[in-house]
Amino acid sequence: MITIRPHKLTHPEYAGPEEKRDTSYDVVILGAGPNGLCAAAYLAKAGLKVLVLEKRCEAGGGLATEEVTVAPHIHNTHSIYHLMVNYAPVYQDFHLAEKYNLKYVHPELQFALPLSDGKSVRIYTDVDRTCASFAQFSKKDAEAYREIHHKFKKYLDLFIAPATYVVPIAGPLQAAKLDAHEQGREISEFSGKSPKRIVEELFENDHIRALMLYLSAHWGLEPDVDGVGYLAMLFLGMCTNYRLCVGGSHMLAQSLQKVIVENGGVIRTSQIIKRIVVKDGRATGIELSDGAVIEANKAIISTIDPIQTFIKYTGKENLEEDFVEKLENFRWDHWSLLTVHALLEKPPAFIDPEINNAFIYAPVGIETEENLLELWEAIAKGELWTKGFNCCFPTVHDPVQSFNGKHTAVISQMAPYDLKEGAEKYYSLKFKQELAEQCMETLRKYAPNMNSDNVLWTTTHTPVDIANKFPNMVKGSIKVGAYEPLQMGFLRPNEDCSDHRTPIKNLYLGGASTHSGGLITFGPGYQVANVVAEDCGVEKWWREPEIVKKAKEEGLL
Repeated sequence: MITIRPHKLTHPEYAGPEEKRDTSYDVVILGAGPNGLCAAAYLAKAGLKVLVLEKRCEAGGGLATEEVTVAPHIHNTHSIYHLMVNYAPVYQDFHLAEKYNLKYVHPELQFALPLSDGKSVRIYTDVDRTCASFAQFSKKDAEAYREIHHKFKKYLDLFIAPATYVVPIAGPLQAAKLDAHEQGREISEFSGKSPKRIVEELFENDHIRALMLYLSAHWGLEPDVDGVGYLAMLFLGMCTNYRLCVGGSHMLAQSLQKVIVENGGVIRTSQIIKRIVVKDGRATGIELSDGAVIEANKAIISTIDPIQTFIKYTGKENLEEDFVEKLENFRWDHWSLLTVHALLEKPPAFIDPEINNAFIYAPVGIETEENLLELWEAIAKGELWTKGFNCCFPTVHDPVQSFNGKHTAVISQMAPYDLKEGAEKYYSLKFKQELAEQCMETLRKYAPNMNSDNVLWTTTHTPVDIANKFPNMVKGSIKVGAYEPLQMGFLRPNEDCSDHRTPIKNLYLGGASTHSGGLITFGPGYQVANVVAEDCGVEKWWREPEIVKKAKEEGLL
């Protein structure tokens, strides 16, 4: 077992392994993923005695950076693209850059869609350069992009980003607030649409539509489902905000672990939970698989999924029947990811040299909206495509992630968990190797040097691998629950837990199954830290984010 801890002289619990360790804490947090670490950092600095329990041997959850090809080359095996760095309060509140040397790269060429004729559609951080690229295909689309870039950025700053960091309110009340505000009404109008409708109303060129629809929906939205348009706006508005963590995504997790330890918090890994102890409707502690019981005097925060939290660990005998029924109706992600990690001798050389330094290439192998929609249809049938993926070459932008001038690559493909032939097919090493080669074959059409001389090693991770590695990502659910109109905001995971409090007193939810969902936003962890601090009567040392203050002043939250 690995325990991350302060120096033993400052923390008597760790005087030595032979001595009895502390079994009583103010707050016990289940799961040391991004949201668990976030909540622990805020509450530990607020003076609460905090313990974080993690099943895996390493903290960080999806913030994983590992040697999965040839050491010492490192790969970001789950989270790699960070969109909310300049919005998430955690970065500023803990001074992660200044105190812990956390750094990010923000590439100028954010996205490139390579085309078979040697051309490409490109999105830059510079609006004018993006419009110039779009204008090669459609002047109308270039002007449309210029308009929505500024419009969606305004919506992001005004409402969508602030709403990520506050507890959601009931749908009708939120709708009324938006309806009373001029920009709020515009946001509502977009929100009622599907990603496909938004993209088709804005753009006319087929290549541009393919790129923009992919960007608006590839994080888990169904392209033709109405009512999730605000998420499409979020992803389109953020298409120039993608960043790469220098040294690997795990550097972010390490920074938060340091904050926790410096403030007296404790993180224990390799911990197997047996049950959440409930007495008279109140959660009082955690029993581990070895029989040890850890008391939680003020709160237990579960950042794992609601099914494990309630059905597996709390027990149906402590829950009302209608609540159990809601839990059993919780829907997992509609698809997962197939990823191929590769070690390269040289960086990619695309037919279009203008895109050799792009951050993300997408959707590689699919150049039209019609073909992209066929990909989603295939996934629904349990069919796996090896085209239409996004890929990235991290070492082009951060050489620290490799060694001796070598390069790394990652291919990320939307994929069904339940294959038509059965999910167990993913266990076949031969099948994984075939998938990797098929992906490379697709990539070679646009970057011919991605051949056997250049590709030194590949490792393939499937949806089944994701589910096995992260048990709360059931069926490979990278967002720990589908993004659907009836499973977002006030209804995530359901109305009984939407404010992070649960029917069990002192038991809180704070993971991606709650508002504001998955990705590295820290929204759920930040919100639950606020809720627990309020319920415990603890003075908050942190200030409300300025974007949240402004949204409240505008009457939107």
